[in-house]
Amino acid sequence: MTASSHLTRALSFNAAAAQYAANRPSYPPALFDAIEDLAARPFTGARVADIGAGTGIATALLHARGAEVIGVEPGDGMAAQFHRTNPGIPLIRGSGNALPLATASVDFLTYAQAWHWTDPDHAVPEALRVLRPGGALALWWNTYALDVPWIAAQVHRIAHAFGTDPVVDTNGASTRAADPSGRLDFTRRMVRWSRRVSLDTHLANIGSHSIFLVQSDETRTAFLAEEKNHLLTLFPHGTVEETYDVDLLVATHT
Repeated sequence: MTASSHLTRALSFNAAAAQYAANRPSYPPALFDAIEDLAARPFTGARVADIGAGTGIATALLHARGAEVIGVEPGDGMAAQFHRTNPGIPLIRGSGNALPLATASVDFLTYAQAWHWTDPDHAVPEALRVLRPGGALALWWNTYALDVPWIAAQVHRIAHAFGTDPVVDTNGASTRAADPSGRLDFTRRMVRWSRRVSLDTHLANIGSHSIFLVQSDETRTAFLAEEKNHLLTLFPHGTVEETYDVDLLVATHT
């Protein structure tokens, strides 16, 4: 992906923030249990900055875990939706490449579906700067469970039509891709979960990915209509079970 197309896709979410908030999957409690386990510290009472917070899906869950959490989001549309959805949680504008946070000011830095939009050459030093000693950087992605046949087939159809999206390119992220400098010692864990949703919600979810958002309305609508007809042969009652493997990387700042 070229730098210009990467930026275009990163900015594409702003026009679809409401669709994103309404249809994107959340994250299971087991994910946050795993982060606490790997970081060897609880979220309760911790100072947390959720970077690339988007509409606040992960930010709200961190808040519910008892964290003193603040969101950081660069996009106008996503920030506006964040404020509508989470009026009681503070949000500041910025990105992981230049964090608007004081040095040694947070116990956790979290990136939910967001690290791949950063430049690790800038984001890694910034993470190390703002984390307190013993603090943890947690990166995670809801990735497609490719051992589920219908999901693997759908991913293949999307890739055939448009190429792959940043998450599917690696089905998450390798530790090498997350930090090419090798300055962070990541531990990796996979957390499987699923949700049952209507077929329309499922289609709105996949349609909220950047690979769809940068297509023309006609191209996007045509593909999703064809996909709906295909899935109705598999799920005639109109309900699908989306299965995800959350790809989690955690590194502690010593």
